Amino acid sequence: MKTAIIGIGNMGKGLATRLAGKTELIVAARNDQAARGLAESLGVESATIAEAIAAAGIVILAVPYASALEIAASPSLSGKIVVDISNPLKPDFSGLLFGHETSAADKIQNAAAGAKVVKAFNTIFAELFNASRDATANVPVFVAGNDEDAVEKVSRLVVDAGFAVEKTGGLDAAKLLEPLGMLNIRLGYGLGRGTAIAPAWMNIAA
Repeated sequence: MKTAIIGIGNMGKGLATRLAGKTELIVAARNDQAARGLAESLGVESATIAEAIAAAGIVILAVPYASALEIAASPSLSGKIVVDISNPLKPDFSGLLFGHETSAADKIQNAAAGAKVVKAFNTIFAELFNASRDATANVPVFVAGNDEDAVEKVSRLVVDAGFAVEKTGGLDAAKLLEPLGMLNIRLGYGLGRGTAIAPAWMNIAA
């Protein structure tokens, strides 16, 4: 099953770098030339956004929420696994546009009604992709989705990308994960902790 990464910002580049050679990968972006350059440097395919969606079974929307919502309306996503990594941030990054009652993942699922949306990667900073795999092997990526097979496939991508999987149940968990992503942003930027941090989940039972 091919995986398409739509978007080559810091998160898209980081994911592409970590997944290159681990899965059959296609890179796409609105800037076709930049996408081709990244793909060539990693030894993977590039395509237009429409071509990448058509060719892939898993589509990672590595773009801001507004762009992800726009892409989610594409009928070509029907039947595919769509990975939402976004946090619905206000323009000034001071908080979320909404939370608890709904989520970016919910809205993307509504727009991509025939797709299987999975939330993942929204609680980590792109800087972590630059660390060694040993350094990130125990960093949890929280995964949420309503389709068990889709969750399993995305969980394998998480491991292939060099992170640990923390399953959080159905897509309704995105209402919790997006505020968690905002907390990490506040700690990293607002409180000066830097972007080498990620929320962790520990079991300290004896």
